Amino acid sequence: MSRRRSVAAAQLADAAPVFAALGDPTRLKLVSRLCGEGPLSIARLSDGAGVTRQAVTKHLESLANAGLVQDTWQGRDRIFSLDTARLEKARRTLDAIADHWDATLDRLRAFVEEDR
Repeated sequence: MSRRRSVAAAQLADAAPVFAALGDPTRLKLVSRLCGEGPLSIARLSDGAGVTRQAVTKHLESLANAGLVQDTWQGRDRIFSLDTARLEKARRTLDAIADHWDATLDRLRAFVEEDR
């Protein structure tokens, strides 16, 4: 395997937990709320989530394991915030994949147009 491919494979492996975590609709909604509203307590995140507070807690733990959220305590409240650096890293991975496919399609287009 070339060095470039091994670096790309390592980037994708690093980003895979992020994509897996965001693949769940409830977790995606939680991330969207944290992105739009800023840090929120579990109680606030549970409002309108359509699942129990206990389920929200489990989803937040999955997001934390993927490196997408972090929590702090403010008095008796556990406040969750989004780790935008982890999302940015995943976005860069998607950009690299898109660039790869763009280059591949450009080569295919050039090859097909040569035979005309």
